[in-house]
Amino acid sequence: MNKSIAYILNPEKTEGMVLATSINCTTDAQDAYLQMKMIYEFYTRRSYDEPINREGKTPVKAIHYIMSFADSENVTPEYAQKVAMAFVRNTFGDDAQAVIATHTNTSHTHCHIILNSYSISGRKYNDNQATLRYVREHANGVCRALGITPALHFEDKGHSMQYNEWEHKKNGTSWKQQIREEIDKLIPTVNSLDELLQALEGLGYEIKRGKYISIKAPGQLRFVRTKTLGEEYTEESLVTRIQYREVGEGTAPSHDSDAELRAAYASVIGDVRVLADQHRKVPRKQNSELPYSAGNDLDVYKLSAQMSVMNKENIHSLSDLEYKAKEQKTLSEKYKAEINQQIMEYNKMMSLLEQSQTYYTLAHKTELSATEQSKLSVCRLAMQNNGLLTMSDVDTLRERAAISGRKIAALKEKLEGCKQKYAVYQDILDTYDRLSKRDYVAELIEEERQRREQEARKKRKKR
Repeated sequence: MNKSIAYILNPEKTEGMVLATSINCTTDAQDAYLQMKMIYEFYTRRSYDEPINREGKTPVKAIHYIMSFADSENVTPEYAQKVAMAFVRNTFGDDAQAVIATHTNTSHTHCHIILNSYSISGRKYNDNQATLRYVREHANGVCRALGITPALHFEDKGHSMQYNEWEHKKNGTSWKQQIREEIDKLIPTVNSLDELLQALEGLGYEIKRGKYISIKAPGQLRFVRTKTLGEEYTEESLVTRIQYREVGEGTAPSHDSDAELRAAYASVIGDVRVLADQHRKVPRKQNSELPYSAGNDLDVYKLSAQMSVMNKENIHSLSDLEYKAKEQKTLSEKYKAEINQQIMEYNKMMSLLEQSQTYYTLAHKTELSATEQSKLSVCRLAMQNNGLLTMSDVDTLRERAAISGRKIAALKEKLEGCKQKYAVYQDILDTYDRLSKRDYVAELIEEERQRREQEARKKRKKR
């Protein structure tokens, strides 16, 4: 058990313990082992380290579950940890004693869960075919609730049309248009795609994060993929619109003859605008309700925005741009390491504070139930192992936790700024690679030719 807990809580596999948490025990491997051992021995009256009997068997001390997520679901490690936590509480209850860790050292995201075979209240968990089906059903239910396609399906296949959807159809209004309008209103207020999706969720929209982002409006029956809302609502286009939303119009490009980046951009922007004005190419529209024009061309919008960034930050050459991107990446790694270390310490302090509060609450009670006695013992052990012998020690720990929390918030703000700058610089580098190595304008024309051919094939099939 001690080796298993230490394995899943390995900082190298859990991004410095950022992707580790626990229920009714601490996330320190040795402390968690001792606390689980105490609960097991309290209810079984058996030694945790008893030798294997003649039949080669010993009672089950814990159950080790692994939750793996398909690559197609694009589940982030942070989201996987949230799913695993919800799964444990939903399936085994708040009195379960478990350690949960998400590992990022392999090609696919997966979570480890070590569950004590006895809960804090003395309830015993068994592992057999019947309980395995029960566990799978709960895992699938949690996944569905959090927008992830489960491995096993138990839903009914029949669906009826809800009143809201029927009324939309009757009035000729569109769920898609409603979602477009909401996204357009939110883009000026957010700093990233994640923030946009969170803002939509705050307004009652449901979000599925998979290979494609899907959205469902309140009252809508089925999810719609953002890419079906139009070119300007694909994931790539949304990221571009958010990244460059603050770029002002009318920024005049400098005429530095040595600035090869600016020269390339100026040339291509001019060519694309001519094509748009002459209707030789139908560009990607920024606003699907307006006709195509040079001013309503998402390609030009992005190129102009990138030019504005180069002017503002005095970027004259490719080496200038590469240096700035590398600088932000180095800073990001530095801040990330500091945040991971601070979060690991902060989580441990908060866990100890929670257990200290429970200890003092129970210590002042005159009569304790068996569950309360076991909780008191677990909390006392954690406090003794970490030098929390008096209320003064607890107050000092609380002050340290508050300072650590403020440090984490400041570091996260710095990290977010670095990540946003790096994303912009890298986006410009990627675009310049297209400009310099291939005929960018010819690419745009070819894209339009292929689009028209696809439309023609669809029309022929309908006939």
